[in-house]
Amino acid sequence: MKIVDILKPNLVFLDVEAASKKQALEEVAEVSAPLTGCEHQAVFDALIERERLGTTGIGKGVAIPHARLPGLKDLFCAFMRTKPLDFEAIDGKPVDLIFFLLVPEESGADHLKALARISKLLRNEDVCAQLRSAKTKEETLKVIQTADADE
Repeated sequence: MKIVDILKPNLVFLDVEAASKKQALEEVAEVSAPLTGCEHQAVFDALIERERLGTTGIGKGVAIPHARLPGLKDLFCAFMRTKPLDFEAIDGKPVDLIFFLLVPEESGADHLKALARISKLLRNEDVCAQLRSAKTKEETLKVIQTADADE
């Protein structure tokens, strides 16, 4: 599974003005609800509940919020670049690169494969630097596609 297979161009958001982790989660819930067929509040609640279990801020300015959703049919992925936010990341540093992953409640291996793929991509500091400097959605997707192809 390639990231670009689940991340569509209309789900790449650059320079989002979220003021907090909660607001970033709220914004992705708002965007994803009509596209997934799930209610906005259900998406937001699932993401918040997952954060309560432990931060999805994995360090070096990166977070991968993810949640299982009843009624969701397919994997849903979005990318957001924000101003640096306190995401309670494990290294205590602010987060500015966020991949969101929503998965069907009964999802198993696909969920884990997608998380592993995104995590591996974002451990590459060169890729993160390119994502931070990308000027357009197309350029951002090209960075992801190129890095993902190298895996």
